[in-house]
Amino acid sequence: MADKDLKNIALLIDADNTTPKGIDPVLTVMAELGQVNIKRAYGNFAKNNLSKWGEITHKYGIQPQQQFDLTAGKNATDMAMTIDAIDLLYQGKVDGFGIMSSDSDFTPLVTRLRQDGLVVYGFGSTSKTPAAFKSACTRFIDIDALIKGASDEPDAPKSSGAKGKAGIDDELVELLGTAWKAAHRDDDGFAQMGEVGQIAGNRSSFDVRNYGFKRLSDLFEAIEQFKIERRDNTMWVKRLR
Repeated sequence: MADKDLKNIALLIDADNTTPKGIDPVLTVMAELGQVNIKRAYGNFAKNNLSKWGEITHKYGIQPQQQFDLTAGKNATDMAMTIDAIDLLYQGKVDGFGIMSSDSDFTPLVTRLRQDGLVVYGFGSTSKTPAAFKSACTRFIDIDALIKGASDEPDAPKSSGAKGKAGIDDELVELLGTAWKAAHRDDDGFAQMGEVGQIAGNRSSFDVRNYGFKRLSDLFEAIEQFKIERRDNTMWVKRLR
């Protein structure tokens, strides 16, 4: 991709509600959207629990945005992040956002950004993040799964489907099955896997990385209700039951 074609992406980090351990894999994922030229972390970095963020800001080119706790019970971090995001939106120089947080308070912000046609990736802990925030994002990716995936040994044997299988439930099977039904199918009932994945992504914040997989084909291989075929350079999928 030529430099002139790179999209300008902003990553805004709620340091109060996320972990610095995820910054490496998050930046890797954000590269899908373009060049992350704006990286800002918000929080009261005078607190001991945020000291790790302070240690890595220079390494990753992150601008720390200090927010003092002026009033007990009021979250200055959320307000500062929201104001900056809207400023960036109206400047018209940003093509997409990443929001690192598990805080549902950012749901209206994400909704507003997407109304202007911007892609918004959310990164947080699935167990802590409310469904409203996850569904508002173009993609919501479990940061714990990203950290685990980044720490896997590169030469480890390939999984037979057990990896991430604990997250494969009836809801996921139904989502993929509905997407398969909506896709164009051939006479044998097979649909192009890419189209199925795109439809699933449009219906929810679905992302294969939340289930411990790096590729959509690996996820489908781990679900016994589906059969996949490779035809030339294209993957096809069919629901069996």
